[in-house]
Amino acid sequence: MRDFHLPGRSAVFATNGMCATSHPLATAAALEILKSGGNAVDAAIAGAVLLGICEPQMTGLGGDMFALIQKDPSADVVSLNGSGRAPQAANAAALRSQGLSVVPIQSSDAITVPGAVDGFCRMAEDFGSLSLGEVLAPATHYARAGVPVAPKAAFDWEESAALLQGTARDKYLISGAAPKVGQIFASPTQADALDLIASKGRDGFYSGAVAEDMVASLQAAGGSHRMEDFAATKATYGTPLRSSYQGVEMLEHPANGQGATALLMLNMMAHFDIASMDPFGAERAHLEAEIAKLAYDARNRFIADADYTTRMAHMLASETAANLAALIDPTRAMADPSALSEAVHKDTIYITVVDKNRMAVSLIYSIFHSFGSGIASDKYGILFQNRGAGFTLERGHPNELAGGKRPMHTIIPGMLAENGRVNMPFGVMGGAYQPNGHARFLSNMVDFGMDNQAAIDAPRCFSDNGLMKVERGYAPEVHQSLSDMGHKVEIPENPIGGAQAILIGTDGVLKGASDPRKDGCALGY
Repeated sequence: MRDFHLPGRSAVFATNGMCATSHPLATAAALEILKSGGNAVDAAIAGAVLLGICEPQMTGLGGDMFALIQKDPSADVVSLNGSGRAPQAANAAALRSQGLSVVPIQSSDAITVPGAVDGFCRMAEDFGSLSLGEVLAPATHYARAGVPVAPKAAFDWEESAALLQGTARDKYLISGAAPKVGQIFASPTQADALDLIASKGRDGFYSGAVAEDMVASLQAAGGSHRMEDFAATKATYGTPLRSSYQGVEMLEHPANGQGATALLMLNMMAHFDIASMDPFGAERAHLEAEIAKLAYDARNRFIADADYTTRMAHMLASETAANLAALIDPTRAMADPSALSEAVHKDTIYITVVDKNRMAVSLIYSIFHSFGSGIASDKYGILFQNRGAGFTLERGHPNELAGGKRPMHTIIPGMLAENGRVNMPFGVMGGAYQPNGHARFLSNMVDFGMDNQAAIDAPRCFSDNGLMKVERGYAPEVHQSLSDMGHKVEIPENPIGGAQAILIGTDGVLKGASDPRKDGCALGY
């Protein structure tokens, strides 16, 4: 139990249903959907789409989504891939001929076709119990009426406002400036787009007026996108990847997400006695950093569009984890095994919902970098993601940019299971940090006995592109010890990521946790 003398938050307990998001309005909207008869899928869609209005720098209709869904406790968990593809005319050779070695993050070349709306519509049709109009009503209402900007959202908005270009500045700034805390932000043109989706389903977004607006805006920005690219967008189902750590099974979304990276980290962690270490000491922080370096190097070499990922079995083999773990010096930091090949970002939203029938949803939804590409459609103000920056331009690489291909993604929803029973949908936000965050979250609970809220609250560190980012929650002597080991230590301006989780107890009680690094909360009834 936490020390009630100190700042912090308690986990939230309920029995009928629960949701946890990074913004209170989205959590409340999702809870109202549950209370009015909707199920976990209905509530997850409602909350997620509203988060695009509450936190537009993080997510929106122009982005992608991934989900893990368990229809009921007896059903298999399915993965839903709502990520879009590069336009058919995209060509890595053309960018290489311009002297480029990476995809420019704020260009039309980085804009892949948004896949989230098709994913939401697919979920609603296959698993939902309410109409799209009912599910989208909260987001539509707030898009027109506006939302008061929350403190963390305002901080992020101000930090990234300069990235907005052209129409996007008119749509997402107020009098040319980022909105302040408590100032009302509205997006009535997005409400119009939501009305079309509510009445026409995915065709309201991928054909007709909204698609025409997006394609025309992209082509004006130099893009090769066509109406056919939008019409062809289709979410796909799959089977989660799995691995066990200390008797707890972790389920991860398969490629083109980076979930396998978290599983490789767990497989490597199993070769060390982490439970004997100080949970917030230098020894554990160093070991975690070294494991992450090796796992992320494997990610960069192997993970791509599922149609191009050919060595997943090798990445998750026990021999691979053992061989990599043997490379770690417990007293000295290694140089990064290779330069990270994907652009790193920190901007994502995550939502988890469990309903009275114990349908469980773990959903993550993003436009990649803060405000995505910084480019929005002229009429409806759809802010385009820059997921194409997740491609490499390296010739012959499985993740090489090509038309009709999905890029390697950083966003990953997760679930935990024990004794064959799913007992916790969870997710960690924070771009490249996410696999590291998944592994640390589970280790905090099983190695150190923390509950889900304490495991989220605990200080974080992350070896990121040559820098050892260490939150202020660590003691100064830990910073010094890590520096002595050869890490280049930095206290990041922003906290590392965010998280949400719901424990499904065998006693019928739900226990929700929400990261204080964000504005959100968990609520139940």
